[in-house]
Amino acid sequence: MRCRCALGVCVAFALGAALALAGLSVRAHAAGAPYVTVHEQAVPRTLVAYGQVEPIAVVRLRAVDPGTLGGLQIVAGSAVRAGEVVARLTGPRMRALLVAREQQLQAARARESAARHLLAIEGSQFGAQLATRQALDAARARLATAHAAVRTAAAALHEARSLQTVRAPVAGAVLSVQAANGEQLGAGQAIATLQPAGRLWIRAQVYGVDAARLRVGMKGRFQPVGGGAAAAVEVVAISPALRADGGTRIGLVPATPKPPTWWVNGQWGSLVLEGPKRRMVLVPTQALILDRGHWWVLVHTAAGDQPRQVVPGPARGWWTAIASGLSAGQQVVATDAFLDYHRGIASHYTPPD
Repeated sequence: MRCRCALGVCVAFALGAALALAGLSVRAHAAGAPYVTVHEQAVPRTLVAYGQVEPIAVVRLRAVDPGTLGGLQIVAGSAVRAGEVVARLTGPRMRALLVAREQQLQAARARESAARHLLAIEGSQFGAQLATRQALDAARARLATAHAAVRTAAAALHEARSLQTVRAPVAGAVLSVQAANGEQLGAGQAIATLQPAGRLWIRAQVYGVDAARLRVGMKGRFQPVGGGAAAAVEVVAISPALRADGGTRIGLVPATPKPPTWWVNGQWGSLVLEGPKRRMVLVPTQALILDRGHWWVLVHTAAGDQPRQVVPGPARGWWTAIASGLSAGQQVVATDAFLDYHRGIASHYTPPD
């Protein structure tokens, strides 16, 4: 038999014949196909997002007073101890400050010595009844004032000397260094940025209607990219979106006292949060049929298998929860549902002459 049609028509004819044969096989299979009776179960409503481990807060080392930076040996990635000297400040302005504070202390000590000598004189005269009680009390008050001035000047000198050394306020790791040896720094200028040890959490972004279900205290799992055991996490902070399309930012910390070994700054991974449970029916995932942008299942009734539009929920292995469109106790086609749903498609094709 010679084909008189164009190539496209021949393909359509072949497709129609194949679909017709498929329809016959589906009908033959449907006669003895098993059905699954769906049951209602409590299914947690999960939220899925993508997050990254990052510091909860950072500490910036700054120059309190102007000076010349020296003795800086830390680099990005270095570990520092609390109180460790990481740099020094020198230069003319720092030396002038030290000289001024030393002179203030020397002057305060001289006034203290004079006040102590005067008190001795007043005490001797009071014993010989050559001075009054009022004069003796005044001498004691001047000595107390001189003592306080010495303590204040000594504290100011100690502060000036401490300004020469830049110490790490906390133990942690150096994230970045913003200055170099020999650089002239102004008051408040940043020298380095530290990440405090053990102060890491996960930052993630949740979009759409799922964000409305977020609650502080929600539990979940964080699976790192590249492998490794998932870590149990808990939501501790929720930040509202700053823009309409910006999503909602959340912060999560480990739900266990000791985080896993891969819990390091910069680690990316997928986040699954478990929300409140909702009772839904479960169907085999292969029973779902996608047609024209909607999901369907074939419900077995006394009049035959009838298509029913459904709204799928979360998937659990080979099963998918149905949010709406199906009730417990109904039976759905579980095998070759897609072919059974489209078994009449061959009738829409006209074979060529």
